[in-house]
Amino acid sequence: MNTSFWKAGHAPTLFAAFLYFDLSFMVWYVLGPMGVQIAETLQLTTQQRSMMVATPILAGAVLRFLMGILADRTSPKTAGLIGQVIVIAALFCAWQLGIKSYEQALLLGVFLGFAGASFAVSLPLASQWYPPEHQGKAMGIAGAGNSGTVLAALFAPGLATAFGWNNVFGLALIPLILVLIIFAGVARNAPNRPPVKAASDYLKALGDRDSWWFMFFYSVTFGGFLGLASTLPGYFHDQYAFDAVKAGYYTAACVFAGSLMRPLGGALADRIGGIRTLLVVYTVASLSIFAVGFNLPSAGAALGLFVIAMLCLGAGNGAVFQLVPQRFRKEIGVMTGLIGMAGGIGGFLLAAGLGAVKQSTGDYQMGLWLFASLGIIAWIGLYGVKLRWRTTWGSAASTAARV
Repeated sequence: MNTSFWKAGHAPTLFAAFLYFDLSFMVWYVLGPMGVQIAETLQLTTQQRSMMVATPILAGAVLRFLMGILADRTSPKTAGLIGQVIVIAALFCAWQLGIKSYEQALLLGVFLGFAGASFAVSLPLASQWYPPEHQGKAMGIAGAGNSGTVLAALFAPGLATAFGWNNVFGLALIPLILVLIIFAGVARNAPNRPPVKAASDYLKALGDRDSWWFMFFYSVTFGGFLGLASTLPGYFHDQYAFDAVKAGYYTAACVFAGSLMRPLGGALADRIGGIRTLLVVYTVASLSIFAVGFNLPSAGAALGLFVIAMLCLGAGNGAVFQLVPQRFRKEIGVMTGLIGMAGGIGGFLLAAGLGAVKQSTGDYQMGLWLFASLGIIAWIGLYGVKLRWRTTWGSAASTAARV
């Protein structure tokens, strides 16, 4: 990144947005890596385990839209502070009172959805500081908070083994409170924030066909990243008889790849265009997932293909949000909420769907192939809108960014 990027916006706010997003994603995802251990204690079926790890994803998807409205009506910083306090309170209650049933685990998942809703806060907070030609890098850095899933996958199963999985909720409070203090002291709202949107503006955004395309594209890239991240601990446990800690390490390698590529995907999209980046992403990711669906006997081969797929999906997340501010700069708060909600719903459907397929058929094959097919459909859809986008809002006369 060149010097002009760092001078173009507000680096402390960008750092605070990343840190808030990172730790929020860590706790949003924490039930996934501990899913096998929690399921053994609560005696859950495969489908119940999948629903448990998918519930925070669905809650986060819905709450992203509501947090987007709150960020628009108050400010991204205010919304971020409110969301962090709610998550900290929920984890404290879970730690002190304990999770003793499937229903209580689902209820905790609903409150953890506020952590997932951080997406609708951190991205507008960062985006509003930067000009169009630097949106890919700014949104990629803020969005690299996906890496919080790596922290959960690496450490949660081991800590659960050492101290008990319920105490992991208490341990998570330490970094969360520190980040809350940093966020409150460092983050600043952009001086030129878009005006507050009326309720009708949200309906108007849904009336634009491009908003639906972006929601679909993101439901495949981010939904694929998050759905796989939530499913992989159980997948490696079921498919290769890994214990929770080893399954967590394998999952961490996959989610690290996806998280690493989000800012790089945004930077790549700045250089060659978001559309071109996404066309490559959908091609390679779909082929990789399709190959994994053959129930490979080698865990190493499956891991390699999942890493490739997650690299692509992570890059795709950055590429989508390189394009969104070019098309919807004045509606970025609204669109971040809507598109983020769609991504979360995609993640929920993938995680819950893979569990349901495993429960009914005995393996993950059909579920993985259906997801690979969605990637192909996304490629076809993107190719279909490419010319219109590049000759209207993405033309050289309209923006300095590569589309």
